[in-house]
Amino acid sequence: MNNLKPLKKGRGRPKADLHSKLTRKQEKFVKEVVSNDGMITLREAAINAGYPASSAHTRAYEMTNPQICPHICRAIQAYRDELDEKYGITFKRHLRDLQRIRDLAIENGAYSAAVQAEYRRGQANGNIYINKSEIRHGTIDSMSKDEVLKALKELKQNEPRYAEEVIEHEDNKPNKKGSGSVRTIKESLTTIQ
Repeated sequence: MNNLKPLKKGRGRPKADLHSKLTRKQEKFVKEVVSNDGMITLREAAINAGYPASSAHTRAYEMTNPQICPHICRAIQAYRDELDEKYGITFKRHLRDLQRIRDLAIENGAYSAAVQAEYRRGQANGNIYINKSEIRHGTIDSMSKDEVLKALKELKQNEPRYAEEVIEHEDNKPNKKGSGSVRTIKESLTTIQ
């Protein structure tokens, strides 16, 4: 005879798939997770959505696990994409927002903020304000005597006219340490000439 038993119906809810509809609590959970991203935990999002605090951790885990609730994970991603599209940064939106900030600042008499907003607009454009920085490595100790003399000669050519008066004034001051460093510089400058 036939010893096969009839198949039992599974207990509980049927397994969710990508096309399952979200319940009201699940919709609230999706909105809580995405809108408070990084500010609250998944457990807190489940509690805010209406799940009991005693099982909120488990529910949050289940709803964010694509093996258990793929339809909720898909809804979370879709809502994130929607918010990214709505609030994402684009070049045009960035320039427009900076222009609004500038205009409001001018209306309110905050000229410093207006200038800063306009400056940032120019930086974003990329061809108005260009950052230039020069990093030099090494000290005078790593230079040879010829390099030091060459650098002193360049300084001498570029120095203002009153520099000699400052050096003479410094020569007349008593040197507490007795190192004579000012005189050494002056003597170096005179030997270069």
